[in-house]
Amino acid sequence: MTEASRTPHPHLHVARDGAVLTVTLTNPGRRNAQVPSLWTALAEVADGLDPQVRVVVLRGEGPSFSAGLDRSVLAPGGHPGEVDLLAPGREDDETVEIIAGFQRGFSAWGEVPAVVVAAVQGHAIGAGFQLALAADLRVVADDVQLAMRETSLGLVPDLGGTGPLVRLVGPARALEICATGRFVGAQEAVATGLANVAVPREDLEATTTDLVAALLAAPGEALRELKPLLRAAEVLDRQAQLAAERQAQARLLRGLTRA
Repeated sequence: MTEASRTPHPHLHVARDGAVLTVTLTNPGRRNAQVPSLWTALAEVADGLDPQVRVVVLRGEGPSFSAGLDRSVLAPGGHPGEVDLLAPGREDDETVEIIAGFQRGFSAWGEVPAVVVAAVQGHAIGAGFQLALAADLRVVADDVQLAMRETSLGLVPDLGGTGPLVRLVGPARALEICATGRFVGAQEAVATGLANVAVPREDLEATTTDLVAALLAAPGEALRELKPLLRAAEVLDRQAQLAAERQAQARLLRGLTRA
């Protein structure tokens, strides 16, 4: 069994235990507030994921998953050591390219073959909410408070969260959630599809562990085919999706004949 851990960013810890990789935000003193260099580190972890990893768990240390963007990033001159988001004179094209790099720390989790589970407690605001939405599955504690607060700052969610939010709750509710910046609690999250299950805070870790075990119990090759197949169903037309099903099944049947 492979066991290893590393710290690719001062506020990020990555631990490998066999086929499971746990990625933990580790700045609880600031409720795991995020900075752009953290997003770069998240992208590097996802892009360098070992194909033998079957499940990834995204979690936050302390009482909150993540309170979102560290507001100091938006201060004049920016946060020390971070890109200055409000640098005067920057052309829009350059800003767009910078944001594309930020987005990779979130979008990459949908592209990895492993199933990604977010274990979310306390506040998951803005970038924190979008990181949870980047996962395939979400287990939330009963104290969870999900919110998109970008609009209140004169901005929009730009870290890949708009797509999954609309797919899960529909455009009207997504607009209302983003425009008002209100909190979405655990029960509403489950009822609207934002979360798979809500549990008492003290049961979050055990419930996540049980879900990971259930995912690992599924045949690995079938699970690897299933994730991209279901994600493609959101964008492919019926005939293209039927073709994708046939192709995936053909590969799996071929594998069974070789077993």
